[in-house]
Parts: sequence; C-alpha cells; structure tokens
Amino acid sequence: MADNYKYKAFISYSHSDEKWAAWLHRALETYKVPKHIVGETTECGTVPERLAPVFRDREELATATSLGDTLTQALADSACQIVICSPRAAKSHWTNEEILTFKRLGRSNRIYCLIVDGEPGASDNPETADEECFPPALRYEMGEDGELTDVRSEPIAADARKGKDPKPLAKLKLIAGMLGVGFDDLRQREAQRRHRRMMVLTTAAFVGMAITSGLAVTAYLARLEAEEQRRIAEVEAETARQTTEFMVGLFEVSDPSEALGNTITAREILDKGAERIENELTDQPEIQATLMDTMGTVYTSLGLYPEAVRLVDRSVQRRRSLYGDEHPDVAQSLTHLGEVLILTADYERSEQSLREALKTRRSLYGNDSAQVAETLTHLGEVLYRQGEYEDARSQFDQALAIRRTLYEAPHPDIAESLEDIGLNSYDQGDYEQAVSYLEQALAMRRALHGEKHPDLAEAIFNLSWAVSDLGDLERGEALMREGLAMVRDLLGDSHTEVAIALNNVAIFDRMRGDYDAAETMYREALDIYEKNFGEEHPEIAVTLSELAFVVYAKGQNDRAIGLARESLAMNRKLLGDSHPSVAILGASLGYWLVRAGEFEEAEELLTESLAIRREALGERHPRTAGTMIVLADLLASTGRFEEALGVAREAKEILLENVPEDHWRVAAVKNVEGHALAGIGHFEEAEALMLASLEGLRQSPMPGLPEEGRRRMAQLYLEWGRPEEAAKFASN
Repeated sequence: MADNYKYKAFISYSHSDEKWAAWLHRALETYKVPKHIVGETTECGTVPERLAPVFRDREELATATSLGDTLTQALADSACQIVICSPRAAKSHWTNEEILTFKRLGRSNRIYCLIVDGEPGASDNPETADEECFPPALRYEMGEDGELTDVRSEPIAADARKGKDPKPLAKLKLIAGMLGVGFDDLRQREAQRRHRRMMVLTTAAFVGMAITSGLAVTAYLARLEAEEQRRIAEVEAETARQTTEFMVGLFEVSDPSEALGNTITAREILDKGAERIENELTDQPEIQATLMDTMGTVYTSLGLYPEAVRLVDRSVQRRRSLYGDEHPDVAQSLTHLGEVLILTADYERSEQSLREALKTRRSLYGNDSAQVAETLTHLGEVLYRQGEYEDARSQFDQALAIRRTLYEAPHPDIAESLEDIGLNSYDQGDYEQAVSYLEQALAMRRALHGEKHPDLAEAIFNLSWAVSDLGDLERGEALMREGLAMVRDLLGDSHTEVAIALNNVAIFDRMRGDYDAAETMYREALDIYEKNFGEEHPEIAVTLSELAFVVYAKGQNDRAIGLARESLAMNRKLLGDSHPSVAILGASLGYWLVRAGEFEEAEELLTESLAIRREALGERHPRTAGTMIVLADLLASTGRFEEALGVAREAKEILLENVPEDHWRVAAVKNVEGHALAGIGHFEEAEALMLASLEGLRQSPMPGLPEEGRRRMAQLYLEWGRPEEAAKFASN
C-alpha cells in the first residue's frame, strides 16, 4: 500500500459506533497479508506483511471547535481513510470534518466505507432522511476550492448490515481496497490459506491413524506419554519444594540488624524476597516466574502497586518465553497484571491484558470455568471504571452465571459478582437495584466471614453509599464508620483501603457540618495515597477535590478553587479529557466558579461536563441531571432566566425518575427553578418551590448550599417588595 505513511489507515466513526470501530481496528491490525502478494507493487504502493498501525481516535470531541493538531496530523499521516457509516455517523459533525480534511489532502480516492446501519441515499427522501448512513462529505465531490460541490459521489463501500456481507467478507473488501488488489483474488488467496490449514490438519490426522494402527507403536507412544507425565510431576514437585523453602527463608533473620526494629515488617520481608527472586533463581526460570507472580499478588494485597506491577509484568514475560502465549500460567499472570493495572489506573493496558487472558482461558478451559469467571470479573471492572457500563454489565452477568453453576451459595465468588452488578447499577443511577444486589452480597459476606474480614468491610462500604443515595443517611453513616474501624484493625494505618474509608467517612462528617474532622480525615488519606502512589494518581485527584469542598465550607473560597483546579488538571493528565471523572470534577469546580462570579470559565467547564456525562451515562442519568442543575444556576445567575427554567425542569424530571422526591438533589433543582421563576416575575410560584426546597438543602453535602437557598429567599422577597420577610432570611 502507499509507502512512507505512519498509519496504514485512519478510522473515522461516531463514538456511538465504538464497538464496530474496535472490531475493525483489531481485525485490520491482526490481519496477516497472504505471503504470495507481499512485496507486490500496486497503485497503492508496496504490499506490506501487516496492516498495522491503524489510527483510531478513542476520545469524543465534546467542546472543541476544530479537529485539533493531533487528529489533523494523524489524517495527513494515514495512507487511507475508512469511514464507519451509520445514521449516527451521518449526523456527526466530527466524522464529517475528518472526511473533509482527508479529501482536502487530495486523497478522495483513498476513502473506503463500511456500512453498519441505515440506508445509503435515504436523505434524498425527507420521510427517510433520518436513515441516511453517509455523512455529507461522502455524498458529494470536493471542488478545487476545497469545498463540497453539488455533484454526487459514489463512495466505495463494504456492507456489513444484517443480510448483507458477513463481517469477514466486509473486512476483506476493505483490505482489498487498502492494498490495491482485486477482491476476488484476495478472497481466493484466503480460501487457499484456509484450505492449506485444513490439509495440514487432515494430513496430521492420517499420519496419526497410520502410526496408531501398530500395537508396538501404540505402546511406544504410551511410554512417551508416561515419561512426559513423570517429568511434569517431577517439575511440579521440585517447584513446590523450592517455593516452600523460599517462603520459609523469607522469615529467617539470621542477623537481628537486618530488621529495622525489634521485629521485621511485612514490607521488609517482601522486599527481601523480591531481591532474592531476581538474584538467586536465574537458573530456575519456572520457579522464578511462579514466585514473581505470587509475590506480585502479595504486594497488590498490601496496596504496594508499583512493585506489584513490576513483578507480575516480569512474570508474564518470563512465562511467555518458557511456554509461549497459549499456556494457563501465562493467562494467570496476565489476569493478575490486569488486576493490578486497574488499581494504578492504567486502564488501557489493563483491558488489553485481560482480553488476552480471557481468550486464552476460554480456549484452555471452556466457557464455564472458574478461571474464565475470574477474568470476566476483572475485565468488567476495568470497563466499569472507564464508564462503559453496558459492556461491564455483560461481563459481570456472565461471571455470575458461571459461578452459580459451579458453586452453592453462600460463596465468596457469588458474593463478588453480586457486588459488581450492584455497583454497576449504582453508578448508572439505579439505586433501588443497586441496594437489592448489595444487600444480598452483604448478607452472604456476613454468613461467610463472621464479624471481621476485608471483603466484609468492602461490602459494608458499597451498601452504605447506595442506601445513602436513597435518602437513608443515618444508616449510611453507621455502615461507613463500621467499615472504617474494621479496615483499620485488619490492614493497619497505611493501606490504601484505609484511605478510601477515611475519604468516605469524611463525606458524612462534611454533611453534618463537622468540617475540621472531615479535613483531618482527608489529609490523612492524602498522606497514605502519596506514600503508596507518589504525587499523581486518580485517587489523589479525587481526595483533593473532596478536600476543596471542606475548605470552601470553611470560607476559604480562593483556596478551595485552587485545590479544585489542581484536582481537575491531574485527572485530565492521567485519564484524558473525556473521562467521567473529569466531568465530576469539572461540574464541582464550575459550581464554585458560579459562586465566585467567574461565569465564562464556569460555563465552559459545565458544558464540557454535560457533554461527557451524556455520552458516558446517557441523557436520563441522575449525574447528568446534576450537571444540568449547576448549568441552570449559571444561566439564572447571568440573567438567562427562560433558558435556565427549561434546563432546571428537565433536570428535575430526570431526577424524579431515579431518586425519591425528598432527595437533596431534587431540593437543589427546585431551588434553582424557583430562582429562574423569580427572575421572570413569577414570585408566588417561585416562593412555593424555594420554601419547599430549604429542608432538603440542609441534607446536601455541597458546602454553602443551604445558605445559598436562604440568600435567594431574601433576594426573592426584596424583588417582590416584601422587605420584612426578606429580613427574616437575611438575618439567619
């Protein structure tokens, strides 16, 4: 294909078609070009062995006004462009812009289309226009001035819609265009390649039949098998013996000066062991790899994630070199690596490791094994943390179904799957379903673990949030404090789980107005995180944001805004601009900026936050409504009362679909709605809403919100010409 380009192709698509883009990306980059045509020269250049790399932008452009330098350069560096065509793509401004940019490079003939939904040419009829799958830039030719003309074009397209080309055939059509070879020739080459594979298998089968037809040969093969099994047993026995000796040796301190205190610490033991693994077992790679994996999981359990990543990654590499890719030990280490990478927020690499492990484990164990369920669970978690809730739920449901087949309740693995589904429901705003699953999980944990266990503590924390968001704050706080006491007792004062618990309890302190206690807990949590993670980590960013709330509540507004900006910048750097965490922190900062009168920056942040949440969570999610409340507040504060009223009422409608009417968020949106009504002179209606909101605002975790509600009441009465009532609210 075209020589001297950085990328073999640039995939353009609406992010609603993410699954198709991910499939195509993998399909192209893993495709091996038939060797008979590798090196041939076509109109597209020299045919390569592989079609990698392929550029696929994974981030939605929410608030930008142009494609930006990165995407523009990637288009210029791409030999061709593939457009995934659907009604979503046809309506996508950015998909259209990418096509226009590529055409302006003079490469209109290097654009290929994959139709996945909709109908080509449907826009010619107003009644079917919504079904159009081609963006405008595909439907019309480009003029010499770089603008679209009214001359219709004929896009080159493969058709993967139901009843059209099967996926493999559609893929081959695209590849034929990219390589500049005939489709029939490429398909024939593929058929020949499959035929050769089948011939190899068939030949092997006939050879096997011929060999086993002789009794002597059968006995010979049986003896070989027995010898191989004996060799494996000897290796396993030696591995077990040396592993036992090694672990016992970790606890031997021949010189008391080796310990830093009267007794050696767990961390000292682990660090000593890690050093011995590196230095003493180089001539025994199987045992070395096993111990690296084992020690890595121990580091993980202690919250020492960087050391865990290093050891487990080494285990993966060593086991690959020993056994190849398709081996249970490699899959085990890949699963462990994916697990710890989640905890370090390296989600992309984690997902890659877990998908590879899942593929191998399904091949080795079948679809209904404990190993497959374990990897599905971790894959679901990394998808959940990235806001891909539907895909995450699919993994969790599969894991739960497998575990219920394998085990009888109560069982810790079944409890884990129930928790996963409950948390996924919670993050999507389905609090009632979340409480249902989390209650089941907690009851199962208590039956399994008694009164004290790390997994029991985690189940308590999970249920605490769900019942709190359903309005039972008293029970939520009691559960949270029970969990904090438990993890301190079990894990000590420096574990990251303790930091998480401190953060959670601090939120309840904040809601009760005990800001000093909350700040103390947040600062203790920050110290723990920084000892474990260094200066930058998503958990540190979250804690800085929570600390900003407390500082704001104590009247230190400028300092609070500074902390919030630091938190947001850290999250952007670590997770990218379109991550759900960026939406959360941007909405919080936007709220304070509205209070500070910095409306321009606030509106930019809130618009961005709303776009991210709509994309990640959907239009009817309560967190989407949360951003809408702050945006409505900004609109009312800048005199755009009618617009504010529309946004506030839509947010209220969404909230009432998801939470009880006495929830503090409903009170907040009623207060903003009243503010907007007062702005257009509807004082009686505004008064009723705002008075009704005051009790709910007192339950809010947002610092200053109850005071803001009273201030607005005073302002309402002043504008209404009732100064006596205004004085009652202004004086309290």
